[in-house]
Amino acid sequence: DRVLRGTNPQQLLPGARSIICLGLSYHQPVSSSNSQHLLTGKVAQYARLQDYHKVMKARMRDYVRGLSSQLETPIAARWYVDDGPMLDRAAAARSGLGWFGKNTNILTSSHGSWIFLGQVITDLELEPDPPLKKTCGSCVRCIDACPTGAIVAPYVIDNTRCISYQTIENRGPIPLELRPKMLDWVFGCDICQDVCPVNRNAPAADSSVWGQDASVGTPAEKLDTLGLVDLLRLTEEEFRQRFRGTPILRAKREGLQRNACVALGNLGDPSAVPALSKALYHDSPLVRSHAAWALGQIGTVEARAALEATHSKEHDDEVLGEIHAALADKAGQNAVSASEGD
Repeated sequence: DRVLRGTNPQQLLPGARSIICLGLSYHQPVSSSNSQHLLTGKVAQYARLQDYHKVMKARMRDYVRGLSSQLETPIAARWYVDDGPMLDRAAAARSGLGWFGKNTNILTSSHGSWIFLGQVITDLELEPDPPLKKTCGSCVRCIDACPTGAIVAPYVIDNTRCISYQTIENRGPIPLELRPKMLDWVFGCDICQDVCPVNRNAPAADSSVWGQDASVGTPAEKLDTLGLVDLLRLTEEEFRQRFRGTPILRAKREGLQRNACVALGNLGDPSAVPALSKALYHDSPLVRSHAAWALGQIGTVEARAALEATHSKEHDDEVLGEIHAALADKAGQNAVSASEGD
């Protein structure tokens, strides 16, 4: 039903004659930081800003009003971002706004793929722009760079393998085989965009649109990286307050803390053991199970002791399974080490 509505503008606006496709840059060039010395997790660029749906819709509303004033005629119009029925990338490609990259993102000549897409359906009859005659040629950098192999072929994504899907949309356990490949991403992923040559010289987003430095909050609260131990300590109220007005709320507290556990397991820093040990008593079985996995990855004596201490107190089957696997994995590693020593 959504596809039918999204491909038939008349169903969305009776009398529709044109679709105006728009893009709004959100790019924030990476700056030097001392965060590499901390236990931090990465956040996709778009999620470091205030909720783009509100910003885009407000700007499209103003655009329609300005166009109506300029033409001195009332305009019937409806506008959408990616939460509506429109097939936004297909419309953007047909309109000449950009072309499809092999990672399925829309690439633009001026801002690369660092843009939000919006569409204005209107009763104005406008001369259409031709699609761009551009492709990615033989470049496969995005395909080669994806750590989980989510780009299974040019222009084809397996969403279930995508780090963005797993950290945001998946409400359940993250598949075991994907966890080590997710690195330190806790919300979204930019890897396939970071390596894209088209994005190399993309300018920074207009700070007048997104606020100073195109970032949410005070300088101490910027969202390019998040303290993983601090994330595990957040109460529900603190989570909502901390990320109010940002896309990060979509992951929910439970999901973000699950992601933090995976990132800590991948970082393998023993200093995270106390926080992960406490997370074994979290109110969410989902967080407890991923904390157990992370402790198994770190594998110190203290990590093993924490797993053994909670084993007799845990009653959730999935969590118990993760604890058993973590303890068995460590025992197997010790056996291999002992054999090599002989």
